Amino acid sequence: MVLGILGSGSGSNMQAILDAIDAGTLDARIALVLSDNPGAFILERARARGIEAGVIDCGGFKTKFPDEAQAATAARLKEAGVELVCLAGFLRLVKRPLLEAFPRRIINIHPSLLPRFPGLEAWKQALDAGVPETGCTVHFVDEGMDTGPVIVQESVPVLPGDTPATLHARIQTVEHRLYPDAVGRVIVENLKC
Repeated sequence: MVLGILGSGSGSNMQAILDAIDAGTLDARIALVLSDNPGAFILERARARGIEAGVIDCGGFKTKFPDEAQAATAARLKEAGVELVCLAGFLRLVKRPLLEAFPRRIINIHPSLLPRFPGLEAWKQALDAGVPETGCTVHFVDEGMDTGPVIVQESVPVLPGDTPATLHARIQTVEHRLYPDAVGRVIVENLKC
């Protein structure tokens, strides 16, 4: 299956997907990587692997993802032959133009056991709430913030003395294993259709 990746940061989850493809455990190909952040390392990772990479023009908005930008993003993904869109640390809310272009074909990974702690810095939210465990969730994207149907989740214990950095690092270790597995599950389900 042909994948498109949207990310805003370092691209460690994209790298985990690439590693699974390289290892032969994920039957997919990344055709296009797009970022709303021109300086995002995810773009460097993509270019280093010979993957087409580009910047999403959000018209100067810091957090908003304008409809025009979403429509242009959808068009670029379609032109690249993308069949499944994977959000990898993408910090903008996806809405109708993209969702209509890729119905039930956009997935996201989130660093909490949804529905708990949606939004930014979920690991900090978990620490602040004093919960004994948190984790990560791969889910289909809908119009809400981290509200789409869950594909898979895995828990991560909150340890005594955890800091936001230590907890986030342990969650990311699980994310890097869980996300490629979830992508594979979605591919298998789509092949059945």
